[in-house]
Amino acid sequence: MLVSRQSAMEASRSPKPFQRLKKRHSATVICPPPLLPLRMAELQPGMENERAGVVRDTMLQNHLILKPELGKTRSRCTRLPGSDFVYGLTLRGTDGGVPEAIGHWNSVKPISKATKELPRDFVAMNRGAVIAGLVTTKEHYRYRQIHDIRRPEDDERHFKRDPLRLPDAMTYGMPPRPSTSIIDVFQHKYKELWMEGQRAAAEARHKAKQKIRQRGKVYETYSTVLKKYKQTMQPDPLWHLPHFEKVGRHLDTFPSCSSWRTSSS
Repeated sequence: MLVSRQSAMEASRSPKPFQRLKKRHSATVICPPPLLPLRMAELQPGMENERAGVVRDTMLQNHLILKPELGKTRSRCTRLPGSDFVYGLTLRGTDGGVPEAIGHWNSVKPISKATKELPRDFVAMNRGAVIAGLVTTKEHYRYRQIHDIRRPEDDERHFKRDPLRLPDAMTYGMPPRPSTSIIDVFQHKYKELWMEGQRAAAEARHKAKQKIRQRGKVYETYSTVLKKYKQTMQPDPLWHLPHFEKVGRHLDTFPSCSSWRTSSS
């Protein structure tokens, strides 16, 4: 059966079953590349950054001079890499990936409990030695080495200790301290208590020093007594004019002579 060339070309152009599916958008379509600094070739009449006269590309690369365009994000005049650039640090896997995870499982090793050594049952060993006809200590010692009988774990000859029974309403942990009253904070009560404690401590230190001073007896000598002695000095008489000393009084204001003598003495 012969097929024409035109029909073969149409069949080749028709989409295959797996090509009929909707094509997904790539990262470059969803996330377009970042904005690059504005250039003179991109300026159009009526734009915010339109310049007249001598214009250089460096003018459009200064974010202090550049004006924001309507409906566009503001450019910071920095050259950023394209959409294929990956920001951050690359972390290379050092654990071998999936093959190592599948082939070498790091399973948790079972915790082996230490076997508890049960105590020896001397009653059973002594009974067995007596039944066997052994009497001396050496025979008993050899019998115990050969027949090592251990006491069973669920031995009922000894009373088992019951677990500690705690009350149902028991609170675990440390009890919290009482809450601080806000009235005491406003009234500076803690400051006053601290000051009273400081005053009491200072007074106690002062009394201790006084007791230490009273314990020691001071031995005084003649020189120390002379140093402490203060000689009483007679006050000098008041100075009077000599030509008024023999002049008598002209006014007698005292009620009696005794009061006058008392005042002059």
